[in-house]
Amino acid sequence: MTALDRTPAADRVLGPWLDPALPVAERVEALLQELTLEEKVAQLGSRWVGNDMRHEEEAPTPDPDGTGTHNVAPMQDVFAASGTVPLGEAARHGLGHLTRVFGSVPVTVAEGVAEVVRLQREVVGLSRFGIPALVHEECLTGFTTYGATVYPAAIAWAATFDPELVERMAAAIGRDMRAVGAHQGLSPVLDVVRDYRWGRVEETMGEDPYLVSMLGAAYVRGLESAGVIATLKHFAGYSAARAARNHGPVPMGRRELMDMILPPFEAAITLGGARSVMNSYSDVDGVPAAVDSWLLTGLLREEWGFTGTVVSDYWAVPFLATMHQVAADPADAGAQALAAGVDVELPDTLGFGRNLVERVRAGELPESLIDRAARRLLTQKVQLGLLDPGWTPEGSVAGAPDVELDSAANRALARELAERSIVLLDAGTALPLRAGLGRVAVVGPCADDPRTFMGCYAFPNHVLPRHPGLGLGVEAPSLLDALRAELPEAEIAYEPGCAVQGGDRTGFAAAAEAARGADLCVAVVGDLAGLFGQGTSGEGCDAEDLRLPGVQADLLAELFATGTPVVVVVVSGRPYALGEVHAGAAGLVQAFMPGEEGAGAIAGILSGRVQPGGKLPVQIPRHPGGQPGTYLQPPLGADSKGISNLDPTPLFPFGHGRSYTTFDVGDLRVSAAEVPTDGEFTVSVRVANTGGRAGDEVVQLYLHDVLAQVTRPVKQLTGFARVRLEPGESRRVSFLVHTDRTAFTGRDLRRVVEPGDIEVLVGTSAADLPCRGVVRLTGPLRAAGTGRRLVTPVEMRGGTDAGS
Repeated sequence: MTALDRTPAADRVLGPWLDPALPVAERVEALLQELTLEEKVAQLGSRWVGNDMRHEEEAPTPDPDGTGTHNVAPMQDVFAASGTVPLGEAARHGLGHLTRVFGSVPVTVAEGVAEVVRLQREVVGLSRFGIPALVHEECLTGFTTYGATVYPAAIAWAATFDPELVERMAAAIGRDMRAVGAHQGLSPVLDVVRDYRWGRVEETMGEDPYLVSMLGAAYVRGLESAGVIATLKHFAGYSAARAARNHGPVPMGRRELMDMILPPFEAAITLGGARSVMNSYSDVDGVPAAVDSWLLTGLLREEWGFTGTVVSDYWAVPFLATMHQVAADPADAGAQALAAGVDVELPDTLGFGRNLVERVRAGELPESLIDRAARRLLTQKVQLGLLDPGWTPEGSVAGAPDVELDSAANRALARELAERSIVLLDAGTALPLRAGLGRVAVVGPCADDPRTFMGCYAFPNHVLPRHPGLGLGVEAPSLLDALRAELPEAEIAYEPGCAVQGGDRTGFAAAAEAARGADLCVAVVGDLAGLFGQGTSGEGCDAEDLRLPGVQADLLAELFATGTPVVVVVVSGRPYALGEVHAGAAGLVQAFMPGEEGAGAIAGILSGRVQPGGKLPVQIPRHPGGQPGTYLQPPLGADSKGISNLDPTPLFPFGHGRSYTTFDVGDLRVSAAEVPTDGEFTVSVRVANTGGRAGDEVVQLYLHDVLAQVTRPVKQLTGFARVRLEPGESRRVSFLVHTDRTAFTGRDLRRVVEPGDIEVLVGTSAADLPCRGVVRLTGPLRAAGTGRRLVTPVEMRGGTDAGS
């Protein structure tokens, strides 16, 4: 068979685009020249055939005045219009994407594969050129489909401070997806946390741009290594909505956007090789991302050199008309989004499609914009082999019979992530649990519900609530189950005490009685993720303040009053204010939605079988009000004694996490007292395990620009290294800091490296920095734009003589 012998319909058009021996760009251009306007526009659309979310999202909701119900327009109007066109009509000229074939309803691997084949056959059969669709799926906590491994939430990945581990996880997710015919994953979320009340904090990798950059780029490398296109979201500013309200406006200036929000996206493209970006729903300073040509074209493509596709967040194109009111109707929205740089509309075609064809025919829209977007998408289809002569719908899922979506290897990786992510905030007087405990009371709404370990985009929380009776689809013990296995000699009594949400206190008395009769109480409180107000964490589940949800804080107060030592485990998607909790707890542990293997991991941490090593990727506030900002604050954002009566100092700082061994960080060495503004210097310290157990410590390097032309954070993470040490072992950890790593956006909105003093701080959290020095940057002010160093390389030398 020659390169042009691709099979299918007798009247199929053949051409050089089918020849894999030709360069990709040449194949794409040859095909583009043959496509009609309708066929090119069709490549920019999508179809969500299996969507069963519409009926729930269209349902009336209680009217605020309690007199009846009302339609939640404008979102409901868009949902109602979506999915009304049969696939045969939607794909009659071709189709760009098939939406969530596996991720919409519970299907087995065999059923999902059969549906992929059926849909692709229809799409290919309708196309003159036999062009298949890309199949995209969600993959934020693993492949979002029935029976697939539920890994920890992204906020838990961040607590590992371990990019290599995150990359291994993403590669495993990608291999499973590719085997069943998926081509693109809608992950990772690179939004940098700016307000802990935002419901989607659980989907992020924390509040520091460098940490998010390193972990995000690692995730992208892993997913792309499996042949799955990684999609960066949400570009950009979504996490900084006013009052942390989902879809809220973002009152942010260009400088904050460039220095705090955009770096992870640049890193994921430059260092990770991401091939797709998804626009944010939000408007920044009044301009919705989907129509921001500076963001989607000027910055992303012309400055950063991105060559992949920009896909719209679901319904973001019609939302320009119905929610933002910057477009007259979906047709106008589609034209504006295309012109700004959106290439593909997801999850269904409402603003693109025939609307774009009509505008081109009328001379209102240049056909070159259609060509630009179609070229980008067709390039990816050629790169993925979808236009190779041997491609068939059946062949695209050839690996499916051998795939096990929740394999032993996957579960082992999920357990490793969970164990490394759990943060020991304070061992107190009770941790690790002493041997010979007689009676243990396990209390709290998160103690016997494994769903609380899973994020909003985990299939058991995302889809299965609409399909009661199917269970979780994966084996996921509760912490109560795990503690019974971990403490086989103990007599364990269980009382939930209360629900995660709501004000019912009728279970308080039984919970307090169980605690009073026990040697120790383990109280498990926190979140249950859901969608659009159906949970306490997740998309559309924003918080009014940072109190534990419902009456959980009151339950803890009742337990403390019994006099029995109470170890508190917080299982949550955001940090909650734990000042009063910490004061009464005999031990305090933070678990950020640790996934299906989370129960065993937490139980192991409590018993001491597992050495804790997680670090906080967000601060833990002391007080629920005042909405403390993240640690990245200029001087006036910190405690301003004498200026304000509100103290934003956290209870536990960014980067904090204890262990059952002890570490010492010291012997700071800085390679030079002065370096030019285009130079580099080395910062090294010796870290030693001074305790009796092996363990991990995360050595953290922060820099502080002492005097700058704009206000700068009092400290900012610039490098980190997770170090494994045996008892008595030490290592010298060296950070190679290029002066690009001190760059910031100046008064004229150019990123610059400025001469002056840079304070160097090294330690184990943003507040525990025993090693301090100063480097002076000399010479002229220097521009530091595209091509600047984005990474602080780390070198480690081992042995007890590491300081030599």
